[in-house]
Amino acid sequence: MDNKINIREMVVEMLLEVVRTGTHSHILLKQVLDKYNYIPESDRAWIRRVFTGTMERLISIDHSIDTYSSVKAAKMKPFIRCLMRMSVYQILYMDRVPDRAAIDEAVKLAKKHKFASLAGFVNAVLRKISAEKANIDYNDHEIRYSVPKLIEDSLIKDYGNEIAEKILEESLKESHLFVRIREDIIDADVEKITGEWKRENIVFRNAALSYAYELTGTEGLDRLACFKEGLYAVQDIASMMVCECAGIKKGDKVIDVCAAPGGKSLHAVSKGAIVEARDISAYKTGLIEENIKRMRADNISVKVWDATVFDETACEKADVLLADVPCSGLGVMSRKPDIKLNASKESWDSLEKLQRQIVDSVWNYVKKGGIMIYSTCTLRKAENEERVRYIIDNHPFKLLEEKTYYPCDDNGGFFIAKLERIDG
Repeated sequence: MDNKINIREMVVEMLLEVVRTGTHSHILLKQVLDKYNYIPESDRAWIRRVFTGTMERLISIDHSIDTYSSVKAAKMKPFIRCLMRMSVYQILYMDRVPDRAAIDEAVKLAKKHKFASLAGFVNAVLRKISAEKANIDYNDHEIRYSVPKLIEDSLIKDYGNEIAEKILEESLKESHLFVRIREDIIDADVEKITGEWKRENIVFRNAALSYAYELTGTEGLDRLACFKEGLYAVQDIASMMVCECAGIKKGDKVIDVCAAPGGKSLHAVSKGAIVEARDISAYKTGLIEENIKRMRADNISVKVWDATVFDETACEKADVLLADVPCSGLGVMSRKPDIKLNASKESWDSLEKLQRQIVDSVWNYVKKGGIMIYSTCTLRKAENEERVRYIIDNHPFKLLEEKTYYPCDDNGGFFIAKLERIDG
């Protein structure tokens, strides 16, 4: 452990930051790991595991606290609540961390942050949870999978109990890391990449596509020379399948209307397309430009544009339109635990309205005979199959193909529909 940085204290502060500011946990985690990039890889991995794990198991953790504490988690002082949550995660879900160590460090942090009067309470509750952890009742799916009933009910309605439970199980597993090697580089560069992985003790295997690889042991991947040179990008297999499904070929004009951070746009460039990548704000297009710079990409332009606003200059310009629209994200809960915590019927209704607005604005960017790809990283049929029906019923398109990828397919959950413009 780094002598200057208390990694447990850092995780508590990160949990507090999420509560105070509403910052998305995956964004905050990246910011912190970038800021403290000098600490040992083992500490970075620990921070990632405990912070993300605490966030994704929050409902289960609070259930355990509430079962054995006279003060419910929701009524605790914010620092103590976050301290307890982090410590309970270690006790319940980390075999390599001795319970005694987790408890002792929690007591020390309570005293350090001027909560000495609550140190005995922290100690007593954590000791009780440690002693009784084999007896905690997880029969309720909401508690077992740490998921709001709204999400559970939605998945059961769309897929039935068996598939819904598999999806919820996968949401608590460590997500797989896939990378896409650029298709426009030479074999020698591919050998250079795999050689570097071997030297760095990164375990890799070829995945579903010739240029796709699954990696393990990758903490600090962004420090490697080949990554910095832009020879490959982190991208899920299902996300790669967007450009595969579209059938993009050299010289195609592609407009990507919700492009940040630019993975699909850059994949299309790698296939020889001429791409215009758009998103709603300078911040989001800035993310795209960062990746363009790292990937040393040509034939791509970036434009700040709200996809709900029709752009007459783009009318019938695209051989392929990519519409990876904002969604409820139920396919990527394993890496974005805030999705579970922030889910609401109101937010889902708002997203469905936004998706319709985007589709109504952008469909006419497709040339006659061209292709629209509608995609999401959610598993709600109201945002997927029902949205495709809406497109077909209201605009001149026919469905060529649609596919749902489940998290249990070694992927994040994802939906892709390929539609052809048929008027004229």
